[in-house]
Amino acid sequence: MPDPGSYNGGAVVAMTGKNCVAIASDKRIGIQMQTIGFEFSKVFPVTDKSYVGLPGLATDTQTLYANMYKLREEREIEPRTLSNMIASTLYEKRWGPFFVEPLVAGLDKNNQPFICGMDSIGCSTETCDFVVGGTSQENLYGICENEPEDLFETISQSLLCAVDRDCLAGWGAVVHVITPERVITRTLKARMD
Repeated sequence: MPDPGSYNGGAVVAMTGKNCVAIASDKRIGIQMQTIGFEFSKVFPVTDKSYVGLPGLATDTQTLYANMYKLREEREIEPRTLSNMIASTLYEKRWGPFFVEPLVAGLDKNNQPFICGMDSIGCSTETCDFVVGGTSQENLYGICENEPEDLFETISQSLLCAVDRDCLAGWGAVVHVITPERVITRTLKARMD
């Protein structure tokens, strides 16, 4: 039986730069080889400086995002705290997991980049350069292993090259670059077949 997390396809990648971080995803949603739509969001803002990417089964993506922590403490949640909260939520469901592979990207209170990837039961991996998730992750590993100088261009080209080689991802992409001053969001065109 195929992995339920790959049923709807998709790709998400997060990269760090100098005092900035970027997270990008494709926009396709499908049922295996059949495309249903091309405006499905897999990256969600949690705070002004923290985003979460949720590649995997679309219903679990929507359920996990809807059930996430409501910020009622009148302060911003740090990306590391967000990562730990999501990991705990996933581990609670380890016997009937959410079929998602969350990625957290953001800047902490000192504007230092933070990125983290997890598996479906919350085992997290923090890195200093990039994390990947979704059905295109094997393609993304080979492409992302270079030093980003222009973060937007690097993450965009990495994602577009990877989804061009994966029939379960594509149909455009969205890139969020988080800087200490603002978040820059751009939509990219990609193959549509």
